[in-house]
Amino acid sequence: MTKIFELSQLRAAHSEVASDRDNRYNGYMMFAFLIFIYGITIFSFWKYSKTLLPEASSAHGGDYDYLMLISFVIIFFVQTITQALLHYFAYKYRGEDGKKALFYADNDRLEFIWTIIPVIVLAGLILWGLYTWTNIMDVNEEDDPLIVELYAQQFNWTARYGGDDNVLGGANVRMIDIDRANVLGLDEADPNASDDVLVKELHLPVGRKVNFKFRSQDVLHSAYMPHFRAQMNCVPGMITEFSFTPTITTEEIRLNPDVVEKVKRINKIRAERAASGEPNSDPWEYDYILLCNKICGKSHYNMQMKIIVETEEEFNEWMKTQQTFGQTIASMGQ
Repeated sequence: MTKIFELSQLRAAHSEVASDRDNRYNGYMMFAFLIFIYGITIFSFWKYSKTLLPEASSAHGGDYDYLMLISFVIIFFVQTITQALLHYFAYKYRGEDGKKALFYADNDRLEFIWTIIPVIVLAGLILWGLYTWTNIMDVNEEDDPLIVELYAQQFNWTARYGGDDNVLGGANVRMIDIDRANVLGLDEADPNASDDVLVKELHLPVGRKVNFKFRSQDVLHSAYMPHFRAQMNCVPGMITEFSFTPTITTEEIRLNPDVVEKVKRINKIRAERAASGEPNSDPWEYDYILLCNKICGKSHYNMQMKIIVETEEEFNEWMKTQQTFGQTIASMGQ
């Protein structure tokens, strides 16, 4: 379109060399674009900060969020300065007729400054990140953790608890027997498997460490629990692990002012949809969720599980109402 416009200007002088006017306009446009990117950045902070997750609901989540905050502050500070200088210099040193650019080979002092400063900053962030990662990934049996397996398959999750002995029974995908409701391939000969509890809704006791073990039946999945700042790949043929301690119950997080405001906004939209007869417009209630964070197939978007964090007493009462794997197998034989 630009070329057609140029060719249509029959009386205009055509030249591949930019004129002073062209360079001046380019300089002004660089300034305009600088104002635009800063303006849209400020607008985004103002408009979309309300969509962010609330405070972390796990013991390690605060360290994770603080590390990310510092990283973003450093990146944003450097980006603000470098972009401002880039656009300013593009205007100040724009081309002019009769003006030749200075060839400046190198400057050892400047090279040292703009090399050593990023090295120091990045080394600090990397060391801090490794220290934080090591602490987060310290999966051990200390403090009597609750043992939970999260089993991924296209396109749903199944949670398995160790039962009264808090020990998971052996399992293998080769032992899956749909006819006997053995959907996770538990070893029926293993006594530790008989009291295992299989559920489709994950319950966690607040204040108690949870050691998760992840398996996948088919393809690569990723167990993502954003409210707890937790994520781990589920790899076919192997068991991966992650642990965290929930610190805020579901009922408590629903009272968080940011969450209350978010629920109010969403339910206002849903009420408008309901009034016009649109589907999926029932009132929404805030919940913790487990998502798949790997594109694992056509229904990947809908692969999620509800997580309920409750008191130890409530968790124990809920466990008493669940049927064990042994009871399920026994009922299948009747």
